[in-house]
Amino acid sequence: MIGTRFFATFLLFCLIGNLSGQSFVSIGEDEISLQNGYLSRILQFEKGKFVSSGLFLSGNPHSYIGESADFSCLVNNRVVNGYSAWTLVKSERIQDEQMGEGVRITLESREESLGLELELNYMLYPDMPVIRKWIGFRNRGPGDLKIEALNVEDVETSFSHVSSVVHHNYARMKQIGRFVGDWDDPVVVVHDQTLRMGMAVGNEAPGILKRTAFHTRNNNVEAGLSHPEQDFPFRKWLAPGESWESPKTFICLYENTDNGFEVVDGTVNDFVRKYMQPQIIRREEKPVFVYNTWNPFRTFVSDSLVRDVAKAAADCGVMEFIIDDGWQVNSGAGTSAEAWGNNYGDWLVDGEKFPYGLKSTFDYIDSLGMKPGLWMSIGSATNDAAVYRDHPEWFVKNVNMEPGNLHSSHDADFHTSCFGTGWVDYIRDVVIRLCNEYGLAYTKLDFAIAASAYVNDPKISGCYATDHPLHRDREESYIVIYEQLMKLFDELHAAHPNLFIDCTFETAGKLQLMDYAIADHADGNWLSNFEEPSPTGPLRIRQMAWWRTPAVPAGSLVIGNSAMDDPDFEFALKSLIGTLPIVLGDPRKIPEEGRARILTWSLWMQSMQAQYDYMSYRRDLPGFGEPREGSWDGWMRINNDTKAGGIIGVFRHGALEASRQVFLKGIDPEAEYVVKLAPGGDEVHRASGQSLMEVGFGVEIHGQYDGKIFEVRAL
Repeated sequence: MIGTRFFATFLLFCLIGNLSGQSFVSIGEDEISLQNGYLSRILQFEKGKFVSSGLFLSGNPHSYIGESADFSCLVNNRVVNGYSAWTLVKSERIQDEQMGEGVRITLESREESLGLELELNYMLYPDMPVIRKWIGFRNRGPGDLKIEALNVEDVETSFSHVSSVVHHNYARMKQIGRFVGDWDDPVVVVHDQTLRMGMAVGNEAPGILKRTAFHTRNNNVEAGLSHPEQDFPFRKWLAPGESWESPKTFICLYENTDNGFEVVDGTVNDFVRKYMQPQIIRREEKPVFVYNTWNPFRTFVSDSLVRDVAKAAADCGVMEFIIDDGWQVNSGAGTSAEAWGNNYGDWLVDGEKFPYGLKSTFDYIDSLGMKPGLWMSIGSATNDAAVYRDHPEWFVKNVNMEPGNLHSSHDADFHTSCFGTGWVDYIRDVVIRLCNEYGLAYTKLDFAIAASAYVNDPKISGCYATDHPLHRDREESYIVIYEQLMKLFDELHAAHPNLFIDCTFETAGKLQLMDYAIADHADGNWLSNFEEPSPTGPLRIRQMAWWRTPAVPAGSLVIGNSAMDDPDFEFALKSLIGTLPIVLGDPRKIPEEGRARILTWSLWMQSMQAQYDYMSYRRDLPGFGEPREGSWDGWMRINNDTKAGGIIGVFRHGALEASRQVFLKGIDPEAEYVVKLAPGGDEVHRASGQSLMEVGFGVEIHGQYDGKIFEVRAL
């Protein structure tokens, strides 16, 4: 039963509910309340049980949850949750560097044989109906602890599963009934259509370990790590005295809408940018126009080719020039084989292709005003690599306890390293050496390390070794591999703060996978390989960008492989401006006037980024949906914090109508704005923010497959 103290706490919350930007933590003998004027959570401790008993939006008496277990997991195959027997050790206020304020509650199991101590962390942020949570585990007992099936959040909602719909797969798809999510669910929305309210549930677990669920019992929500019955099960072993901290989750509440996705396009997007602060947001200088050699040159790169292509790319205004696969050689080979999947592991420069070394090549790239970058396989080696011969113990073992290939499953000469071994220190030193010697500003780190984007057999994933230093078994290898990868990214940034780390979806573990864990530690994610010419290529670019945003930062989405020498490349470039524009192809084939036109776009993008930091923002353009044949689509990258302006993109993709009315959102209604057509800057409209949001402005596109990009600037 919820007692009078609970109601008193809630009434206090209602009284201070309009006080924004302040967090209040009230710690009583048997009750803790957290509130910030937007959201309130009530935690109760009574007779050894610890529960969440209320979750409210300011001014709304309806609790989003009933009494709930708060968390749950399996410890040595036994269910452990808030209803287990606990001793409350202490409660203390906590803060973080992003103005978060909250509480840490330390519980100790009353079962002496278990020896488990938990630290439950809850954090609120200014002006946000969001609560973030994570759990620390400590083994205080004499024996090992095996932790599995971890639900960092385990709450009984007040939503009826009969009237609720789940927005999943980056919150862009809908499902009714029982739902168990996977790696494509960094955020899920549970929306009660009858109540016109719901919650967004964020999951910051890495890669294939994410699990968010609804209605597995009744109206419950779970968010945490994968369970033992799933394809890629989470497990963590703790020896006596060891500690471990879980990934974070968050819950964001909303009400009074029939569209559950609005919370992702609004509050969640703001929370991720302002308080989660992914690496691309923290990064002061963001790339806006990058070139990569992979398409069409594949592994056929050389000093002479790179110089010719780099000169043409510089004429087009490219700012970063990346040499992809083919520059490297192993110590056991004279030159690299001209095919994918060879000469990985030692990361030496191929002296036949680059007779003067990469330093000379990169100095030339630098002289053209571009920053150099390199592709690498972050966790692979082939038979001719000295590192494989010298350290076979650094590589994953497959189900037969033989050296494994997690990337493609069929190449016996190709081996995946295990990040639960000394490999992680080795590859860190290799990348730092390359940065020191060649002044790398960008590194594309590729190929599978935990699971394949292309192989469906879950048995071909993880590391089956039982003698690797950092994991005891295959189940534990998953979390260890991801944690060590994120630690590697952090160490690379510490050594070279300006290094742009591109973690590909192949390294992330599944096709086009991007999530909060990757975004927190890597600057970008090579999300796809689209080589189709216009109009199919541009459509796929915009579809992928729409699908993943605004749940994850658009500025971190690196969408290849659009060719600059496509006769209709400008349509693709306009589409790419909605993410992180990376281009490929052969710029030597572009005539001078074409290069000059692309240069104009590059200078415009640089100017817009300098004025508005548009790379930190992206939201849906009102009235437009998923990019598709026969329709219009669009996006906006307006600075939501300063309201000073930004850019928008509007596209006609085979639609019968040649004009549309465009409406903005989230700008200053009192300010006057001017709308200019890019890249020339011709003024097309001038109006107040209120008018742009309510009346809009007309856009005409005469070609059936084309787009227009606009600057929106506050006067």
